[in-house]
Amino acid sequence: MKKTKENRNKKTSVILKAVRIVLICLITIAFLVFGLYKLVTYQWQDEPKEYPASNQYITKLGYTMVSAHRAGKSLFPQGTMMAFEGCVTSEEFETDIFEFDVHITTDEKLIILHDDTLDEVTDAVEYFGKTENYPENYTYEEIHNLNFGEFFKDKDGKTPYKGLRGEDIPDNLRALTVTDALNFLEKSGGYYYSIEIKNSGELGFKAADILYDILSDMKLVDRVIIASFDKEILLYIDENYPGLTRIAYNVEAAGLFFDALLDIDRPEGYYKFDVLQVPPDRYIVNMGTSKLVNFAHKNNIAVHYWTINDAEKMKLLQSIGADGIITDIPDVAYEVLYSQNEE
Repeated sequence: MKKTKENRNKKTSVILKAVRIVLICLITIAFLVFGLYKLVTYQWQDEPKEYPASNQYITKLGYTMVSAHRAGKSLFPQGTMMAFEGCVTSEEFETDIFEFDVHITTDEKLIILHDDTLDEVTDAVEYFGKTENYPENYTYEEIHNLNFGEFFKDKDGKTPYKGLRGEDIPDNLRALTVTDALNFLEKSGGYYYSIEIKNSGELGFKAADILYDILSDMKLVDRVIIASFDKEILLYIDENYPGLTRIAYNVEAAGLFFDALLDIDRPEGYYKFDVLQVPPDRYIVNMGTSKLVNFAHKNNIAVHYWTINDAEKMKLLQSIGADGIITDIPDVAYEVLYSQNEE
């Protein structure tokens, strides 16, 4: 009986010891996770600095470029000729960079469209009689019949172009090719461009080939930033079109963040991208710090933040040395960012 009791006590002691060890491990892990969280979300602010830069997308300290997201999607029907015309002819604001996205069609045209399908901005569901209408499944001529202003809402919440069909659809609200958009913009004075390839895989590679040929023919290779959320597309750009400027993919952006945090010096040529396009605080990691911007500039990398529609945040990002603000409201951004320069 006594031996049985001793065995029970030993088992209880072993269990209690194991529980203590588990609790200590869990507490240690919790402290480490909390510490890491505080580390990556902290507002690491240094005095903004200027470094010698050959990167044309790095601006002088205190100057931040206005990049019209989807050609100013809150002001005009996104990605349409109407939007580009509106930005170019506006007497209230100027645009430094036009940001837009491209998809490939069945007949290998590149059209400007942000979303994966045509459904979100056009009357495609009605016209084709089904949902999930992907641009790559249609010819440019078929897509050209759609109203790209169907769901646009103006500042008053009205939909001024909804219901336009057939010949009532103005040409500047129809499908727009990259070539036509760039021809118009170049004739209007010329700008910088940030073009995102939305297709992935073989379609994305083909889109990259076509886009490069267009940019090369128009002598615009040195004024375009190539973007994609698909790492393979950006690596394809590196391998086949090293003359193009590209953004960082997610792992590269995270790597730059931690290098900046730990002040790690990398050899020249280590970073394969020229522009960092990131949200300042959308994810856990806080990318909107002068420490990161300074480190990027030290390595000849420009920093552009998306998608910024708050005036106070625009001012904050300009104050830490941001080179570009990608925004749906280029009119507000121009007033905020350029009034700062005039003061």
